[in-house]
Amino acid sequence: MSSVVDQRSEPTAAGAPRAVPPRRRTRLLALPEARWALASLVLFLLALPVYLLGAPAWAWGPLFAACYVTGGWDPGWEGLKALREKTLDVDLLMVVAALGAAAIGQVLDGALLIVIFATSGALEAVATARTADSVRGLLDLAPDTATRLRADGVEETVDAERLAVGDVILVRPGERVGADGQVLDGASDVDQATITGEPLPVAKQAGDEVFAGTVNGTGALRVRVERDPADSVIARIVRMVEEASETKAPTQLFIEKVEQRYSIGMVIATLAVFCVPLVLGDDLRSTLLRAMTFMIVASPCAVVLSTMPPLLSAIANAGRHGVLAKSAVVMERLGQVDAVALDKTGTLTEGTPRVTDVLPLPSSGLDEDRLLALAGAAEYPSEHPLARAVVRAARERGLILAEATGFASFPGAGVTATVDGRTVRVGSPARLAADGPGSGSGPGPDPDLDEAVRSLEDGGRTAVLVLRDGAPVGVLGIADRLRPDARATVAALTELTGRTPVLLTGDNERAARRLAAEVGISDVRAGLLPQDKVAAVRAWEAEGLRVLVVGDGVNDAPALAAAHTGIAMGGAGSDLALETADAVVVRDELAAVPAVVALSRAARRLVVQNLAIAGTFIAALVAWDLIGTLPLPLGVAGHEGSTVIVGLNGLRLLREAAWPRPAEDAA
Repeated sequence: MSSVVDQRSEPTAAGAPRAVPPRRRTRLLALPEARWALASLVLFLLALPVYLLGAPAWAWGPLFAACYVTGGWDPGWEGLKALREKTLDVDLLMVVAALGAAAIGQVLDGALLIVIFATSGALEAVATARTADSVRGLLDLAPDTATRLRADGVEETVDAERLAVGDVILVRPGERVGADGQVLDGASDVDQATITGEPLPVAKQAGDEVFAGTVNGTGALRVRVERDPADSVIARIVRMVEEASETKAPTQLFIEKVEQRYSIGMVIATLAVFCVPLVLGDDLRSTLLRAMTFMIVASPCAVVLSTMPPLLSAIANAGRHGVLAKSAVVMERLGQVDAVALDKTGTLTEGTPRVTDVLPLPSSGLDEDRLLALAGAAEYPSEHPLARAVVRAARERGLILAEATGFASFPGAGVTATVDGRTVRVGSPARLAADGPGSGSGPGPDPDLDEAVRSLEDGGRTAVLVLRDGAPVGVLGIADRLRPDARATVAALTELTGRTPVLLTGDNERAARRLAAEVGISDVRAGLLPQDKVAAVRAWEAEGLRVLVVGDGVNDAPALAAAHTGIAMGGAGSDLALETADAVVVRDELAAVPAVVALSRAARRLVVQNLAIAGTFIAALVAWDLIGTLPLPLGVAGHEGSTVIVGLNGLRLLREAAWPRPAEDAA
């Protein structure tokens, strides 16, 4: 009976446009801050013409009172709660200033202060919500339901979160994949840009991995679930983003501490501005108005808002490009690094062994394809990573593998099987040759064989010997392939930090130095145990360096934790490394590492710009109020205007153009 994945695709799927990730966007009036600000503004606009036309107080008074209540009750209540915790909040100062203006007859000015302040708070809430929307857009990818295939072939629709490892699901054309898994049957192009950032759909067939939330193309796929939905790439992103939203950068915390002292000092200064002129004979009305104006323009709202928008925007932008910084602290620290240590396997390399050389011996009578097919047939039943590499290489060449019988595996030595009536052994040259000449089973001396093995091992590759009926017929070279962007990444990190990255690896010295030479690294620390990597990192930290460690394995986790900042490669990264690292490259693109470092530095520059803008506004407005006569509405507009400017300036990093690509430039 034909498989369900052999059925013809639905006609509508073939012409379906490429799907885009679902987009979540907070409605403006869904935010209480926006609703109260709108109500306050409407009441102000209703009261304004009545007041200006000289109507009696009973006509405009209730409208202004309602404006004060709707626009000021929320910040006033928050300020009172902060005051209970012995914290002087800027929100409370603004409300007090508005009530003070009303008390001396400046009802219109006080109402304008309330409206502007409420509107500014609403804009800040909207900006924060939209930033969170950009991050959460990564999370709305996995479908709610999936089509599960029971053992009897019957289809059933189930909640995607109920899928378990080992379940088989059917993904029809145009549907989103319901879980991380491996394709069992079928062929299709899958759009996985939302996970990996790849611009074009990727061809998938039996044996390939697919991710929850990616969009299937025109073919149908039968997929075996390999990860519990709670451990899928999407679920990991959810957890990381939740962690990112719960922390604040040290700079922000420092500013908040300064704000407390600043606010107390500002209150004292305001009292001085009020009391001193009053003692010297000024009238109460003008003195109180000047003091309230001083308190408004000197408040540190814009200073406090200078830090978080750039860092949160950088987190959102990095998330869209497949890099998850777990907190604003991490995003800030990434830009501070001045030394980089890179792991080898799974970081600079792809972490998957591949056949690089097929060398048939002249005396064997075999060509490359026949040698590879012979080795692939014998290795086919094996689950060893090198055996999988041989079988994969044979499939990539489209070779037909004969059926092997009498298969036996010998740990550390290789495998033995009967292929087309001939005994085939595949394994380590040293172990297979250990039987020795004359043993009846080992290979005799062969200069061509010795030369082939030596050349492969000198090149840092693993040599695999193939014997047929006890005689050597060829050698395969297997190596972990270098990532295509590794050299460009090393060059970009060198430019960013001013020093060449260091290679920390547990691999042997020869293989490590060969790879380091390919990517431009001169400082190589090979044969390291996990504690050795930690010792190296701590030694650099003791010298005053802020080290960034990039790794992926369990053995990298201690160094990731010890470093100033740790980044894990998320594609094949171990759970321990992913949990320990400060940031994760979800799409497994090494070039994203220097890119996110550069983005962090851009965020830092925006923080400095914002602090300069806020300080300039405050200094200019305070000087105007003390030296001349600053109208209260103009002071309010200047203060709130600076707050809006620094907020919008920080959101510039949400733009697509803000994501740097230093590794590509270096290439």
